Amino acid sequence: MAPDDTNLTRQIDPSSGFCPQTKTFHSLRPNVPLPPPSQPLSVTDYTLSLLRQSSAANSSTTFLVDSSTGRQLSYSDFLSQIHSLASSLRRSTSLSKGHVAFVLSPPSLHVPVLYFALLALGVTISPANPIGSDSEVAHQVRLCKPVIAFATSSTSRKLPAVPLGTVLLDSPEFLSMLEGNYTKTDRFHRDQVNQCDSAAILYSSGTTGRVKGVLLTHQNLIALIAGFFQLRPEWDKNETQPKPHPVSLFTLPLFHVFGFFMLVRAVAMGETLVLMERFDFQGMLRAVEKYRVTYMPVSPPLVVMLAKSDLVMKYDLSSLQLLGCGGAPLGMEVAERFAAKFPNVEIVQGYGLTETGGGAARMIEPEECRRHGSVGRLAENMEAKIVDNVTGEALPPGQRGELWLRGPTIMKGYVGDDKATAETLDSEGWLKTGDLCYFDSDGFLFIVDRLKELIKFKAYQVPPAELEHLLLSNPEISDAAVIPYPDEEAGQIPMAFVVRKPGSNLTEAQVIEFIAKQVAPYKKVRRVSFVNAIPKSPAGKILRRELVAAALSAGSPRL
Repeated sequence: MAPDDTNLTRQIDPSSGFCPQTKTFHSLRPNVPLPPPSQPLSVTDYTLSLLRQSSAANSSTTFLVDSSTGRQLSYSDFLSQIHSLASSLRRSTSLSKGHVAFVLSPPSLHVPVLYFALLALGVTISPANPIGSDSEVAHQVRLCKPVIAFATSSTSRKLPAVPLGTVLLDSPEFLSMLEGNYTKTDRFHRDQVNQCDSAAILYSSGTTGRVKGVLLTHQNLIALIAGFFQLRPEWDKNETQPKPHPVSLFTLPLFHVFGFFMLVRAVAMGETLVLMERFDFQGMLRAVEKYRVTYMPVSPPLVVMLAKSDLVMKYDLSSLQLLGCGGAPLGMEVAERFAAKFPNVEIVQGYGLTETGGGAARMIEPEECRRHGSVGRLAENMEAKIVDNVTGEALPPGQRGELWLRGPTIMKGYVGDDKATAETLDSEGWLKTGDLCYFDSDGFLFIVDRLKELIKFKAYQVPPAELEHLLLSNPEISDAAVIPYPDEEAGQIPMAFVVRKPGSNLTEAQVIEFIAKQVAPYKKVRRVSFVNAIPKSPAGKILRRELVAAALSAGSPRL
């Protein structure tokens, strides 16, 4: 180690990871070695190399289960189909490294095979929401410029013509590509894939504006999966009793960064993965019971449903050990209510953006899960700053500011939007997240809110998420969202959209009083609208712009 490195190590606070000289937070996790950047390597080859270390590889161990049909795919068949499909695509099309493939399909046993085959060829995958509107899909196609598309009979109508056409995943032609006569001795020409090559164009949630196409490299994804593999949670390693084979249930969409990287992680770990084509709460409970699910990656709204619904008592959920929660902040009250109802299920919180490949902070050890309200500690190989959004000064632990991140999982940029890339990534590689955050003295990260979503009440800033967490602590409220509403005197006031629990007669006055008792006067909710549902992104983020538009068009507290 160089002298400068030694000095730097001595200056870093071992509790918080903060270096007062550079005003940078450093990860408290062990450093995870990564493949040399110059080594040609695709995320497919890297992930399958990790899979080979488990007993699941090349075996009859079930990899995928379709919860609606019960159809299954073993790991040995999964590997065979990847090679068959890659070989077939290479022979039947001019698809090659650097090309972009647009994918518009609901979850199915075919989608993971398609992802891994395309990534092995060096083709950049760009999956999108199959229920997106025609204009949304057209916008995404314009951003990523695909040469080929993969869709289903029901989604293909939304797609414009692309140079190599659209392949239907539910067609006999595609099925024949999966079941080709590939053998392990077959060889087909494959372009060398470098880690710096583009791997995926994923779409940001677009909670405050139109979606952007986030370009991630093979190196970004390899760094992410390496961390999850090397730093598996302690409860995975130190059990004396034989534990059941891990079975994950995915309510997450595979086109979203959270579902995408959790899919790749599941393959690396050799887990069994149960897929739901469309989310249905009772169907999810049935699947947990039927397939003895041990783990579910979820978004906060689902934790709220589990904590508040009486339906859960009708099913045997005893196999469930762990929920991995991400996509949006989870309130302390919700986490505590869930813990009271499910004392044997841990909630592991994490934080990330599409721009960080999904991973930036998470919990690993059981003790960390007790830190309610936090999203865990800074991920391995990652650095962070908390920056005052007015002065630009980097701040120490305990102070709030915009979170900046730097590390090997940070995106290459936004496709087709150099202006947005320059505004988000600085010349030193720091990603400006747009999230108002702070680190505590033990290095735990807390997300306060989106900077752009803070409500400006007179001279004060009110975080909507704080009020939403309080609203969700009310037993008569099943869901809630808070937005800024224009006010001539104050500039903006907090307005709440509330979904009552069935049978509740909760009034606007009662909601206003409930919050007023718990917050400073400037944070009080001053308008309430009762609605049937809160609009959300696939990751569970509240689509505030839709609520703002509805509130402004209605012009009254009742929509």
